[in-house]
Amino acid sequence: MLAWSANHVVILAQHHTADFELSRMESLLVKESPLLLPLNKEKTVYDGFITVQERDFRIRILLPPDHQLKLAKLQCCWQLKQLLCGYGHIVKQRLHHSPDLVSFVLELKTVLEVALKCRPECRSIPPPQYYSQLIIEMEDLGWDKLVSIDTEFRTLRLRAEDSSGRQHIVTVKLKPKHPVEAPWCSADLPVPLAMTWTPQSSLGHVHTQFLLLLESLAEFWAVLDEIDEKTWVLEPEKPSRADTMRRIAIANNVSIKVEVDTQHPKMLPECCLLGAEHVVTPLRNKLNANMHLWNPDCSILQNLRDVLEIEFPSPATHEKSSFSAECGICYAYRLESAIPDQVCNDPRCGQPFHQACLYEWLRGLPSSRQSFNIVFGECPYCSKPITVKMSTQKP
Repeated sequence: MLAWSANHVVILAQHHTADFELSRMESLLVKESPLLLPLNKEKTVYDGFITVQERDFRIRILLPPDHQLKLAKLQCCWQLKQLLCGYGHIVKQRLHHSPDLVSFVLELKTVLEVALKCRPECRSIPPPQYYSQLIIEMEDLGWDKLVSIDTEFRTLRLRAEDSSGRQHIVTVKLKPKHPVEAPWCSADLPVPLAMTWTPQSSLGHVHTQFLLLLESLAEFWAVLDEIDEKTWVLEPEKPSRADTMRRIAIANNVSIKVEVDTQHPKMLPECCLLGAEHVVTPLRNKLNANMHLWNPDCSILQNLRDVLEIEFPSPATHEKSSFSAECGICYAYRLESAIPDQVCNDPRCGQPFHQACLYEWLRGLPSSRQSFNIVFGECPYCSKPITVKMSTQKP
């Protein structure tokens, strides 16, 4: 009859616990990485593949006899080495802090996912049917609609022409499982580009929906095209099809900013008159007094002429330099994207300033005072009273 001491029982219990933990870890590892298998009974050498974003990477993990990851060594295929270039310190850190092999493999997969996102050239290659499907769809749509395609055959730029002859481009980024997954689409539009997509959809469906959206914006663009052609637009400097605002020159250092509604482009827009108060006040009074004369059957430009009782300077009658007065502080016309929009109210001065320049100038003067978001001070040129609102930066 055998007699067991307490020490023997403790040792057996420890071995049993260690075996149980090793078995549990083994089952979890098979579940997470079924292609990564032990090569020896001691389970100190693992060889095989780990799968990330549908790509398999060959790896070998060498563990010390006590299975401590701190002293483990990794042997990688050249693709994995290239992908982990720059992430070595993170991998070492994960080895030192992961409690077991399963945790480390999960951490390694996370690092690889980040690396794959940062290196587009290492992403998975779509199956052959992806390319054959793409060719079929382009043949149905027409190769003349294709402006460009990237080297991965995933990002396409398609041409579309609206009923007024305007040229537009829609960028389509295809997913690896196209057409099962909906593509990502973008275009230079003042409204969101929302596409309806099913697994049976194609590039032709994208193009058709894009054309329908363009036609819904035809009147909006016609209104802005007339403003761009027949007036001097101060802002934006180079309007895009997505811009809904125009700042139109009225006279030297006097302008009106209009925000056109995409759904109702001929209705009275939001208006903001900019310039010295002694010039802007009469115009503002006319706008308020004649607002009832606004005719939604006429263009915005014609209505502004009638309501304000003015003729806008145009490229046919004036040079743009007449309305490009430099800021009296920084001596530049454009400060990043901003142009001078603050003007001294003294008729004998009328010096324009950038809002940001004037705000910083007045803040630095001991004689200036601030009330809420308005700074009161003296004009840098004529010393007459001048105010400016606190600079607001666009997000």
